[in-house]
Amino acid sequence: MAALVETLSRASDCLRWYLVDQPTISGFHWQPGPTLFASSLLFATTAVVTYLSLTLLICFNFLPLPSIPPPLLKFISALHNLFLLSISILMATGCALSSSLLPSPKYLFCFPHNTPPSSSVFYWTYIFYLSKLYELFDTLLILMARDKRRLTFLHVYHHALVIVMCYVWLSTSQSLVPIALVTNAAVHVVMYAYYFSCSVGLRWPARWKRVVTEVQIAQFVFSFAASIVFLWYHFAGGGCEGMKGWLFNAAFNASLLFLFLNFHTNAYKGSKNKKELKKKQ
Repeated sequence: MAALVETLSRASDCLRWYLVDQPTISGFHWQPGPTLFASSLLFATTAVVTYLSLTLLICFNFLPLPSIPPPLLKFISALHNLFLLSISILMATGCALSSSLLPSPKYLFCFPHNTPPSSSVFYWTYIFYLSKLYELFDTLLILMARDKRRLTFLHVYHHALVIVMCYVWLSTSQSLVPIALVTNAAVHVVMYAYYFSCSVGLRWPARWKRVVTEVQIAQFVFSFAASIVFLWYHFAGGGCEGMKGWLFNAAFNASLLFLFLNFHTNAYKGSKNKKELKKKQ
């Protein structure tokens, strides 16, 4: 038993070193311009405009895509989903470990005024930002599969605006970053595990597709619950850093909650009616 405890302790220390304590992570400081890749507003804006423009051009056949054999496309999709599954686990773990070292539980909801976007928490926020840029390839894979039914307004809107959201998190040192990042990354672990399984032909029970959507909806509901704590600390506890960032985030999450609820209703209303009809018969 003692040997097991010692082994787990060493593994924990090793994990903490690689995900929190190494100088590149613990000494991270985000600066628009000097920070490598994607750290300026111009970059974020260009990325979003380019994404929307290319998506429209491809959708309306102004920009043709090469034809890729379905087996090769499935293989590429599997690798893509496996990478996003792996990086989501890494981000959730890294940010959770970093958050556990914050001075007090209050810091999970409220950073003091003038908190800079530094330390391991914001390192993982930066990695999260970069991962959202990579996630734009989701759209390309859908377009290459010639399955425009999956290319919904919700999909494009979410992928474009989440880049802006991450930039706002960093530029305003948004106080709810620890909770928001861990929650979102954990949800994406479930989502990309499902997508990866589908891409390699391992089908989950039909209800799991619905569960993935409902987990995403629960994420937005939880974000509003966390926001209540943030607002209480902000107005009753001396103020918190990132109020402007929170305002953008709250509006964006509200719009996503509405869109996901609408998608859920439209996607699963038919199956619910069929079940009720079978019960009556």
